[in-house]
Amino acid sequence: MTAALPWTAAGARKALDAGKLSSRDLVEDCLGRIAQHDHRLNSFVLVLEASARRAAQAADRLRKAGRVRGSLHGIPFALKDMFETAGVRTTAHSKLLIDHVPSRDSTVAAKLKAAGAILLGKLATHEFASGGPAWDLPFPPARNPWNTARFTGGSSSGSGAAVAGGLVPLAMGTDTSGSIRGPASFCGIAGFKPTYGLVSRAGVIPMATTLDHCGPMAWTVEDCALLLECVAGHDPLDPSSARTRTRRFSRAINGGIEGMRIGVVRHMYERDINCDPQCADAIAQALKVLRGLGAKLVTVTLPPLADWDACCRLLLYPEAFAIHEQDLTERPEQYAAITRARLMTGQGIRASDYIQALRWRRRLCAEYARVLASVDTLVTACTPGPAPPIEQAGRPPYFRPNPSLVVAPFSVTGAPALSVCAGFSADGLPLSVQFAGRPFDDAAVLRLGHAYETATPWRDRRPEM
Repeated sequence: MTAALPWTAAGARKALDAGKLSSRDLVEDCLGRIAQHDHRLNSFVLVLEASARRAAQAADRLRKAGRVRGSLHGIPFALKDMFETAGVRTTAHSKLLIDHVPSRDSTVAAKLKAAGAILLGKLATHEFASGGPAWDLPFPPARNPWNTARFTGGSSSGSGAAVAGGLVPLAMGTDTSGSIRGPASFCGIAGFKPTYGLVSRAGVIPMATTLDHCGPMAWTVEDCALLLECVAGHDPLDPSSARTRTRRFSRAINGGIEGMRIGVVRHMYERDINCDPQCADAIAQALKVLRGLGAKLVTVTLPPLADWDACCRLLLYPEAFAIHEQDLTERPEQYAAITRARLMTGQGIRASDYIQALRWRRRLCAEYARVLASVDTLVTACTPGPAPPIEQAGRPPYFRPNPSLVVAPFSVTGAPALSVCAGFSADGLPLSVQFAGRPFDDAAVLRLGHAYETATPWRDRRPEM
């Protein structure tokens, strides 16, 4: 049995459980789509055809014997090429790691294999999850399935493109300052940045250790919840991993949002950034949907977006430079120009500035907690409009004088945040809305996103590949 449209993970799981689909057919369907379309999308940097086929056959044998390994048994997934994989090249999209073959799996990769999922391949990223798009790297930049002349967002560029293009149902991305949510927004999928520490980063190539997150990217919020519950949980190999009770997120998303108090952070898209009127209208329509579902909407105010963005950069750039200092000194020519320019910024930030940013972060987090004490969740913009042309996105200057994405508040606080599709622009490109919540109340954010998604028609529209 094959699908006229690409499978979601939840749909595939039901079909597999009912005996209407085999893992072999599911993997072949994905490999066929990759062969047919990825030469235009460049979403994969490595496709593991042989091992995926072997794993699918083994999954079918185990299922037939009544030995289902986990909730994603026999379902394909792919990893942003920042997640280390035992015996499988992991490059971070860089010349510096072009021959890097890890000896062990990242915790995320190991957990997904333990859940029975099948690794289909490694996905494009911006180099070391930093600058991009770039054309002076070992692999070309990923392109947006809705229009290949448009930007995917970054840095989980291949994850966004592969899921939106229907090449794989599940992908993992990383998010330091919007790198899951930006591609999810521009590619019209669901992208979830969990609470800091909820998902282990052991075996994930770092960008900035106090801001790095790992999270799911999928066509639906339901699939994000399925993926999250497989990878969440404490890991002693990650010093930042939180000891907290994990949830059955795929169950927690049900129940609706009637009575939920949702804070609308209007100023972040009405005043703090230049928001495309189409995006503002999509958010206004989303608010009507939420109100119709029984939620209570209240306008709330956080510190200006520029404050969050500046604090985030003052933390991110010095940490990233510290990680790359030796290579930037000894072999700077191995980096793409845009990566090198961004990483070198950290060299010019003083230790006193970094310490002041840490103090500033505490004040911002306290203000965030104060606002979230009066509401259950938040809603605001993610990106200010549809995806820009890819050529425009990769041109210098490589730095924005002002924030252009509404992502830093949830990176600085480490709070859960979710980007979902909220409609389409006049020229058929996805628009988005972002939901966020209290740290470790990931379930509430996913429940809000699932309620909105199932009440709207946007998941019925796929790119015309």
